Amino acid sequence: MRALVTRLDSFGDVLLAGPAVRAVAARADHVTLLCGPHGAPAARLLPGVDEVIVWESPWTGFRPPPVDRDDIGKLVASLDADAALVLTSFHQSPLPTALLLRLAGVPFIAADSEDHPGSLLDVRHHRAPHAHEAEAALDLAEAAGFPRVDDGRLRVLPPPAADALTGDRPYVVVHPGASVPARAWSPGRCAQAVRELTAAGRRVVVTGGAGERDLTAYVAGGRALDLGGRTDAPRLAGVLAGADCVVAGNTGPAHLAAAVGTPVVSLFAPVVPAERWRPYGVPHLLLGDQDAPCAGSRARRCPVPGHPCLDTVTALDVVAAVDKLVEVA
Repeated sequence: MRALVTRLDSFGDVLLAGPAVRAVAARADHVTLLCGPHGAPAARLLPGVDEVIVWESPWTGFRPPPVDRDDIGKLVASLDADAALVLTSFHQSPLPTALLLRLAGVPFIAADSEDHPGSLLDVRHHRAPHAHEAEAALDLAEAAGFPRVDDGRLRVLPPPAADALTGDRPYVVVHPGASVPARAWSPGRCAQAVRELTAAGRRVVVTGGAGERDLTAYVAGGRALDLGGRTDAPRLAGVLAGADCVVAGNTGPAHLAAAVGTPVVSLFAPVVPAERWRPYGVPHLLLGDQDAPCAGSRARRCPVPGHPCLDTVTALDVVAAVDKLVEVA
């Protein structure tokens, strides 16, 4: 059987699909993962994936492309599967993707859907209220005939050793950036945390993408090792795997840390629910006011002056959380 799993949005979303992908791979001869460009680096890290198809959909992402009939036609012509699992976030509809899969001739399609799917779905599943995204994906896979085969934790392929980048252990990673500004702790607070962590005797490594070099340099402040722009997805996985703890917002690297088994201090802005998006399967501590006025708003930029949900968290709060997690680990 050739199986197709779709998860069309971000890096972290694709990582959270990993346990469901492994469940599908245990019953399928070949697994293709259809994902967007931001999720592709994560897709290539997942065990059980034989092929990755990258396609930018007009109904996901922050800057979706216009609908292009030729582009959609090429995608439909490229898809070949006996069964498909359409994974979406709790607030997304799977039906546009399901329609394309039907046009591609996929005979069996399963998805979570509150909207009436007509003839687009063979399994219309209703996710459990308040389910974490990773659990919801596993539940859907089981309803579609792909029961879980392991402990269901996040996993990636073994990452390369990062010693050449990080130097000697031990160290703590601080990842200050986030794809959504409302989910990021302020740069000033991050820099304070680096100062306090180093003052407490911790060695700190600051990570960030190619477009975040100015941010990571500021946060590192000459006290921490600045790896901004120096890690692709596999190398970042290696850096996170070697850390005692990772300090990050609700962003992809927090889920990558969970996938390599590293505890996470999660600076979690409640614009999306922590119960669905918290670090999964590893020791973690949530910092941030989960009852702030922005809760559940899905805002990209903080709608409340002063960003109180996160900026009420102090650097000393982070130091205490790191100490607690490292002691537990």
